[in-house]
Amino acid sequence: MIGAEFAAAAEALVGARFRLRGRDPATGLDCVGLIEAALAATGTEVSLPIGYALKMRRVEGLPGLAKDLGYAEAAGAPQPGDVLLFQIAPAQFHFAIRTAEGFVHAHAGLGRVVLSPRLPDWLVVGHWRPTDEPATVLTRG
Repeated sequence: MIGAEFAAAAEALVGARFRLRGRDPATGLDCVGLIEAALAATGTEVSLPIGYALKMRRVEGLPGLAKDLGYAEAAGAPQPGDVLLFQIAPAQFHFAIRTAEGFVHAHAGLGRVVLSPRLPDWLVVGHWRPTDEPATVLTRG
């Protein structure tokens, strides 16, 4: 999967409603649902986990999940198509997708998926980049 294609798919979802654990752009997306919907738009059908809370002390298993999605850990400046995981509060994490224009993410406060030219100074705790490896079909958990 090409990062630019994934980034464009994410940008096409800007304006979709926010809904915790949402997986359908017609009814609402959260930040995990945004990733799932953007992957689906590029022809990669996955079913990401929904068993998480809005606030969590830690997020486990992401390196393995990223690999299953065809992503590898990355460093340096984010490129279009990269997925970043931020810790935005002591027990709150948030995903965003880098595009050429900024970052697409599901904004709970605004109630929709938005494109932000830059994000606040949140702590980056994960950064993944698409590889040439195909994604594996995942089931919800």
